Amino acid sequence: MSFPTHRPRRLRASAGIRALVRETVLTPSDFVMPYFIRPGKGEKRPIGSMPGQFQYSVDELAKTAPEAASLGVPAVILFGIPDKKDEHASGAYAPKGIVQEATKAVKDASPETLVITDLCFCEYTSHGHCGVIRRKGARDEDGFELDNDETLDLVAKTAVSQAKAGADIVAPSGMTDGMVKTIRQALDGAGFQNVSILSYAVKYSSAFYGPFREAAESPPSFGDRTTYQMDPGNALEGMREAALDVEEGADMLMVKPGLPYLDVLSAVKRRFGLPTAAYCVSGEYSMIKAAAANGWIDERKTALESLTSIKRAGADFMITYHALDAARWLGA
Repeated sequence: MSFPTHRPRRLRASAGIRALVRETVLTPSDFVMPYFIRPGKGEKRPIGSMPGQFQYSVDELAKTAPEAASLGVPAVILFGIPDKKDEHASGAYAPKGIVQEATKAVKDASPETLVITDLCFCEYTSHGHCGVIRRKGARDEDGFELDNDETLDLVAKTAVSQAKAGADIVAPSGMTDGMVKTIRQALDGAGFQNVSILSYAVKYSSAFYGPFREAAESPPSFGDRTTYQMDPGNALEGMREAALDVEEGADMLMVKPGLPYLDVLSAVKRRFGLPTAAYCVSGEYSMIKAAAANGWIDERKTALESLTSIKRAGADFMITYHALDAARWLGA
């Protein structure tokens, strides 16, 4: 076995040279900032499991939303917490629903900010599941199933309602079969051909969502979501799910969570070539915050390294609770 007599030197020189040849570079325009919106006025409630994150009332959101644009973060994604919940998630598609009002408020306060609306029903249903359910018996332990067709009717109504409120991008996250096709047809039929669809195409049934349940006040009151979210052990299934959404008209694809599924993210980007997002979920954020609070890691370095790895794997943009902090760090 022979080896080359001359090998390229590793670049140990100046920080300027290292920056010049860096292969993956983060910028604030890579990030989307999530916000949780609740009823009331003057509300800014801390989320205990997600230090530094809050539930905002619409008026408080209007005050804070322009900060993203000022830091170079181009988009926000909105999650609603309605004042009332019911079996058919009526708050999700109400003309004056919490996300609809929040969308209008962001657009009024910061017209240049892109608004992405999460389209799911777990926050709006009295049972906490992502659509209309059919119980198999009188008791919770008898089990249930998701009524796919009836849920799609609500998906269409909600997408149009969000578009009417000013959403630039609708992001269906319920993993309901046929959701992208249903949304595209509903939006086009209502005259919203230019509203894009960011599909949660590859969404795993993940333990990393834990803190989100508190933030969005959406834990299931019985059962779990394994029947309509993906098994963490399945990668090829993720490719099939993404392929279906591409065929149905998705403009962008998402892999969720981000860091534990870099292999899937990379494969989705390589195969389909569409703009691809990663959702750096609540558990990813809270682990970094907790370890940093204990002095075990450097929050800034760890968060930026994590985000860099996700971009390197193929993400064109990342939904991350670190968005504003990361933008500040990058601009420092």
